[in-house]
Amino acid sequence: MEIEEQQQEQTLTSDLQNLSITDPLSNQFGSINDLCFEISSLQDLAFRGSWRSILDKISRARKLSLLQKPHEHLIYLCYNVLALTKLRKFGDASEEFDTLEDFDSAQYKYESYPDHYPNRSGSMVPFALRWLHAEIPLRLGKREETLDRLYLLLDFVRNKLKEKELKTLDVSVDQWKKREAFVINSISNHHLSNKEFGVCLTLLKDLLNSNSSDPLLLSKLGYIQMQFGDLEGSKVSFNRVESLMKEGNYSGGLLDEKEFKNLINRNKALIYMVGKDYISAVREYDKCIERAPSDVVAVNNKALCLMYLRDLSDSIKVLESSLESIPTFALNETLVVNLCSMYELAYVNHSEVKKTLSNWIARVAPDDFDSSCTRV
Repeated sequence: MEIEEQQQEQTLTSDLQNLSITDPLSNQFGSINDLCFEISSLQDLAFRGSWRSILDKISRARKLSLLQKPHEHLIYLCYNVLALTKLRKFGDASEEFDTLEDFDSAQYKYESYPDHYPNRSGSMVPFALRWLHAEIPLRLGKREETLDRLYLLLDFVRNKLKEKELKTLDVSVDQWKKREAFVINSISNHHLSNKEFGVCLTLLKDLLNSNSSDPLLLSKLGYIQMQFGDLEGSKVSFNRVESLMKEGNYSGGLLDEKEFKNLINRNKALIYMVGKDYISAVREYDKCIERAPSDVVAVNNKALCLMYLRDLSDSIKVLESSLESIPTFALNETLVVNLCSMYELAYVNHSEVKKTLSNWIARVAPDDFDSSCTRV
């Protein structure tokens, strides 16, 4: 029932923010719409969770032949696959990839279109599209294929990183380092979900060898050590995160001060929860919520601690208050599942209470929210 707090697997929308659907052309234009036909409206719809509207918009653009340049077709395809994935239409998303050539094909090279891209070379395939291509098989029950593709993607990233590092003053080195970390996190999350803790530890320790001051990676390492039963090792990792905070090391701006402090408090709370000291854990989560009411992990886990303390009434109030005050952040399937489980424990007429919640969710939730989580 807990949100696995230290896992870095983000929503697909956030992933594509980090990966950049539009790279590497985005810094060559005065406005985002100069880069690709009406791409700003696609981005806006994605942030609002209007995935069906995205599909309609892309279908219209394709039928009317509104996309003029080769890279625009790839960008729109990326958004289309994303929308289909968010709407759980994984077969349709896979079919979109069937329309493509090999990513290394000359068809996807800038130099193949000198009239459109004078003096440019290299691949125009968005990195986000490569990542989605790797992830889709998992949704179709093909876990091994996804892992194979992710490991191939990791090799691709590392080769690119070596090329960039050989060039002096190449500003994209940091971007490729972030991509390396992102892919490793994706791989480790898949191994973690299958309880393959040894592989996770190897992957993260390898990444930490080159970036030992990343508080998110260290926290994830601590979380995995905890799952592995190595509580002392977990404490060492979490203490290292706290030391980074005291040293003023904010890891290149990955976290602001508030986020860093909340990460530390959540790490402490996890240790307390493992020791079944739920009162102390609640105290740590309260600090997080006071600092940032939108910290949905702290909200969810505080409610769970209160439930473990047999205070169902307050536990329910914590989650209901969060949904009411910050629905954009709190409307999370895991949180809703937990709330419905608490309703079932607390109320004889829980079906009616859950139906009320389900009706509210239907009015405010994004297109991809799984309403079945209310179990109505």
